Amino acid sequence: MLPGKLPQSSLPAGVKAANIAGKLVACLPTLAVSQLQDDAIWRDTFALSGTLRTFYTSHTILEAWNELLTTRGARDFELFAPALQQVKLDEQTQWIEARFFFTATHPVRTKCSGFLSICYTPDGGWKIWVIKTVLEQIEGVADVDRLAPVEMPADALQGQMNGSVDGIAYFDAVIVGGGMCGIATGGRLKALGVSYVCLEREHSLETPWAKRYKSARLHTVRNYAHMPFERTFGTEFQEFLTKDEVAKGHADWAKRYRINVWLSTRLETGKYDESSGQWVLEISQNGQALQLRGAHLIFATGAGCHTPVVPRWADRPSFGGTVVHSANYHDADSWKGLRGVVVGSGNTGHDVATDMVEAGLSSVTMVQRSPTFVLPVENMMQRYKGVYNDVIPTEISDRIWFSTPMVIARLVSGKNFHRMAAQTPERWDALAKVGFKADPFGDIQRAINVKLGGFYIDVGAGKLISDGRIKIKSDAVPVAYNETGLVFSNGSTLPADVIVLATGFLGNLKEHVARLLGADVAERAGDCFGVDEEGEPYGVCKPTGHPGLWYIGGGMGHSRYYSRFLALQIKAHVMGTPFPVYSKNKHVLS
Repeated sequence: MLPGKLPQSSLPAGVKAANIAGKLVACLPTLAVSQLQDDAIWRDTFALSGTLRTFYTSHTILEAWNELLTTRGARDFELFAPALQQVKLDEQTQWIEARFFFTATHPVRTKCSGFLSICYTPDGGWKIWVIKTVLEQIEGVADVDRLAPVEMPADALQGQMNGSVDGIAYFDAVIVGGGMCGIATGGRLKALGVSYVCLEREHSLETPWAKRYKSARLHTVRNYAHMPFERTFGTEFQEFLTKDEVAKGHADWAKRYRINVWLSTRLETGKYDESSGQWVLEISQNGQALQLRGAHLIFATGAGCHTPVVPRWADRPSFGGTVVHSANYHDADSWKGLRGVVVGSGNTGHDVATDMVEAGLSSVTMVQRSPTFVLPVENMMQRYKGVYNDVIPTEISDRIWFSTPMVIARLVSGKNFHRMAAQTPERWDALAKVGFKADPFGDIQRAINVKLGGFYIDVGAGKLISDGRIKIKSDAVPVAYNETGLVFSNGSTLPADVIVLATGFLGNLKEHVARLLGADVAERAGDCFGVDEEGEPYGVCKPTGHPGLWYIGGGMGHSRYYSRFLALQIKAHVMGTPFPVYSKNKHVLS
């Protein structure tokens, strides 16, 4: 369990937030332990540590803070008064939120921002509870958050080479994958003037989304889905984007900004040349073998949505019906009148079960193997729309949403979502009566950052379950097939004509690296996703254990926001001034 707790503090009436915040921001260059709460937390997003780090307790923070301010030459701390807020979760959980800016001067001059969360103390003083620092820009180069659209023919996309080495095409960065992560990173690199190419195996950028099941749509709000540089999905779009809207939006964006994408192109294998510091990559393009070189290789190959996890239950050949993983599922229209079973109770499992009901299957049963965190969509929207909406610029929303230490994000979201869940006990009682094991008080941060799924944002299937239109089998887990369906661990059976396995996907891009570059390279690079003992993600968008090898993945917001930091790090490398990575004062869970 990560350390940290919400403050038990109320703001006094008539508080002069600007004066209080201004004094503490002015003290940051000479920060003292007396100005920090004992359980203070500092999260740095590449501003000073060169990576993602979270530091716990006042003494640890002070040691790291003082060392990094000196080695990175941090200076010119200044309060941004217009952003001051008084945050009041309830009568006992309140603080002042203050934004500030500063500059780091070594090894390259950078612009940075930060937030202080300031609490009122019982003795009438003020102390810093949370510090958040964020790398904004490298001074003297283009803005990573700004890129002008390019007028071009509607059918133009395929990119050109950006130079060669010994007659072999060379790029500073080669991105494997043309999904949102890949093209967003490409756009950020283009904004910074870094030569790059995205390799997409499909013949169109729309194809990966087009291949998903027909009813697939986002379960997060429209304003969370934008690409960098713009509001991609305006008010003319519905709140929950369909897969076709997302696919077209991404493809149109790539054309609008002339993202350098090579379609119908696969990475076959590659090796790292230690002497030159370059990757030598073997690719195939429309069946033709080619070679590429690049200093940086970025895996944007779709963590959590490309490599299916298929349970190996006994006696599969004995079953005479249809078995399909959700990766290969399109719709249930041809199954009318059949008995349908869905194994899995996450978002996809609920979507497929709903499809089956609407297609007129004679029976629909969901196999639930463990309790499922269920987040009603109206609760999710209330939380998300307070940050992601048509008023607040997306760049600001991202800094509010993603700069917070994981443990605090967990506590704040839990406090809000759990309070809302407690107001509808009848919803959970109705699900329990039909055997569905709902966890209304689950941890959304763990579901997103650790499990990479396995939860359900309830957009309607919950009512179908409580009404009995989707039956639930939750008293045992499948262990084998038989001639007519599934056999369970308690000896029971479940008849089926068609079984859809909504059993998830491989979430670790390390496995993709091993398949394409070899096990030794993958082991050196390390894991991608899951979280370490500080609550920071393994591998993603930060230096891995292998030089020149990077991961990027995650949801819409993660792709948009963290691609900026990946691009800034690569730009610093190209400039010959990579950010030094601070590895001291690591938190260890007891």
